Amino acid sequence: MEKKKVLVTGGTGFIGSNLVRGLLKEGYEVRVFDNNYRGKLTNIDDLSKKITFVNGDIRIFDDVLKAVEDCQIIYHLAFINGTENFYQHPDLVLEVGLKGHLNIVDAIAQTNTVETFVYASSSEIYQVPGHIPTTEKIRGIVPDVHNPRYSYGGSKLMGELLTLHYLKTPNVKRIIFRPHNIYGPAMGFEHVIPQIVKKIVDASDGLRQHSVSIEIQGSGEETRAFCYVKDAIKGIILSAEQGLDGEVYNVGKQEEVKIIDLVRKIGAAMGVQLKITHSNLLMGSTPRRCPDVSKLKALGYQPYISLTEGIRTTVNWYQSYYMKQLTSV
Repeated sequence: MEKKKVLVTGGTGFIGSNLVRGLLKEGYEVRVFDNNYRGKLTNIDDLSKKITFVNGDIRIFDDVLKAVEDCQIIYHLAFINGTENFYQHPDLVLEVGLKGHLNIVDAIAQTNTVETFVYASSSEIYQVPGHIPTTEKIRGIVPDVHNPRYSYGGSKLMGELLTLHYLKTPNVKRIIFRPHNIYGPAMGFEHVIPQIVKKIVDASDGLRQHSVSIEIQGSGEETRAFCYVKDAIKGIILSAEQGLDGEVYNVGKQEEVKIIDLVRKIGAAMGVQLKITHSNLLMGSTPRRCPDVSKLKALGYQPYISLTEGIRTTVNWYQSYYMKQLTSV
């Protein structure tokens, strides 16, 4: 049987590059589209002979059209992620999110080869969920248009509408997945786990001290549900292969964790005892988040990697990175 050609936009990013690996293992022919604004070619360097790489900007239609040509399946992940970016570059977040999505959908219509379109939405569309764990039926919301944080959640929500109501090409299966706090080595530097690791390395003078004080945002009672990236990739591919047209699937782990407990796990993995102090949350931060993944589990999804194991692997990667930075100064 001929391998299906798959395009992954944003394929040099954290989730994108791990998705590329997962798709190759499943026997797909993979094409990666990225301009490496946030992703890095080093994330897929070892795959250079196994994939086709197309360098391009998701905001430029001709670049997108070239990438989509002859593909049967598209995973659309190209976006500007990272909380810092939401506040500092909301215009770019919106431009990449909306213009990029319109380009990819218009390219699908023009090429007429695509059978499945998979859109990476976000848990941010729930903002403050109506209940925990949160099902896919809970409303999406933009609580305050004046807050630049919602440039991300708002454009992700608009992407869902474009997927379901603007993509009119006949016989294209449309799948939306909402990832919840996917983590792992090389996940970027704008997220809570790498930020805590850096604080501990800095406060401990390169791990020379084994008891330090660090500050975290909020009380620490805020919660998230962390899913190791290898588990998440299995869920994403499963949603594309087994999911139904027009359906939305939470991808994550149904295990609510207090941030203060996460921080303590990170300290334990680094061999450092922590005294934790607190500061105010950024405006718009969500107090609790945990997905209901029953819908994806009904397709056969089962995350296996424990938080302790995943944190250890992730912390080791970031600890090594920050220690090398210190010794190179």
